[in-house]
Amino acid sequence: MVSIYETQQGRLHECEHICPGTWVDLCAPTEEEVAAVCTQLHIDVDLVRAALDEEERSRIDFEDGHMLILVDTPTVEVRPGRGFVYTTLPYGIILTEANIVTVCLKETALTRAFSDSPVKNFSTKKQRRMTLQMLYRNATLFLFYLREVDKASNRVENELHISMKNKELIQMLGLEKSLVYFSTSLKGNELVLEKLMRTQFVKAYPEDEELLEDVIIENKQAIEMSNIYRDILSGTMDAFASVISNNLNIVMKVLASVTIILTIPSIVFGLWGANVPVPFETSPYGFWVVIAIAAALTCVAVVWMLKKKWL
Repeated sequence: MVSIYETQQGRLHECEHICPGTWVDLCAPTEEEVAAVCTQLHIDVDLVRAALDEEERSRIDFEDGHMLILVDTPTVEVRPGRGFVYTTLPYGIILTEANIVTVCLKETALTRAFSDSPVKNFSTKKQRRMTLQMLYRNATLFLFYLREVDKASNRVENELHISMKNKELIQMLGLEKSLVYFSTSLKGNELVLEKLMRTQFVKAYPEDEELLEDVIIENKQAIEMSNIYRDILSGTMDAFASVISNNLNIVMKVLASVTIILTIPSIVFGLWGANVPVPFETSPYGFWVVIAIAAALTCVAVVWMLKKKWL
């Protein structure tokens, strides 16, 4: 899908045609849409296709006077049985002489943050400033989703205290996987931001340089949060795995103890049931004597196991 936006009198409006100063958003575009936009803006098709490759790494590229800034942006999906799944997607920002083009495989919160709500000092005619604003919002989105992951992990942890089931452990594993994706993407974005700082991209305007510094700070904070949450989640999963293993050992120990206790009466009854002369066989109280002996030995075994804390 191709969406075209332009800032008019401080407000963002959707347009029907591409003209100088417009923002062109390509969200899961078809080959025909990609070809049409690239032809009209004289953009190399490879720049657009790079942003549509899920495995593409974050980088900066130049082609025919156009600049591609490729970063990873966070996304969230709802999957049956797994709840919210957090991951990242490549997000391409292509700067031409008069336009800015954004490319992504799916609709993202980053695009919606600009298209659906007003942003202070936002203008599609200031491509570099708009790019920095997008990068800043992208870093804040990582922080937001990291907090959501932390809340989700706390919620699953509380459920694990009540019910030690595989479902909760699988959810914890999914959250840990999300944090790995976030951490890897943030480090890739950091390299892109540092490279931008070394180029002439922000040298013309001190305000742009300050904004890029803010973006780098936010990105570093997101990296630190991601590492902290990942370490906490990993430690929590290890702790619960140990608890589950310990609970299983306790159950097996109790079952073994109960088996031993139930074996004692069987041994006693088996001895008195042998086809040989045995004590009390002629006594009218012989049956009750055997029952008493079996019960006494069983009680002794139970008391001994309780002292050993096997029960």
